[in-house]
Amino acid sequence: MPQCITSPEAERDLLEIWLFVAEDSPINADRFIDKLNEKVQRLAEFSDIGVNRPELGKDIQSFVVDRYVLFYRSLNNGIELIRVLSVSRDISQVF
Repeated sequence: MPQCITSPEAERDLLEIWLFVAEDSPINADRFIDKLNEKVQRLAEFSDIGVNRPELGKDIQSFVVDRYVLFYRSLNNGIELIRVLSVSRDISQVF
């Protein structure tokens, strides 16, 4: 089974997303994080479905889920999740 290695920054991003959504509904926050995790697992299985982002760094790809962008690198047996950012965020300030 393909694996996903999650960077400390991506872990922090996911926690911040959960906290933001949980202000209104912890249940919806759990559901949304589950949805993101399902997409991450799908990316680990089929990493080529993302968009190549050479302007952000070597081998970086992205995939949009609702209002968030998953940034990752393909590995031999999965992916490394680098960041999870809002689509409204200025990505150039992060990478």
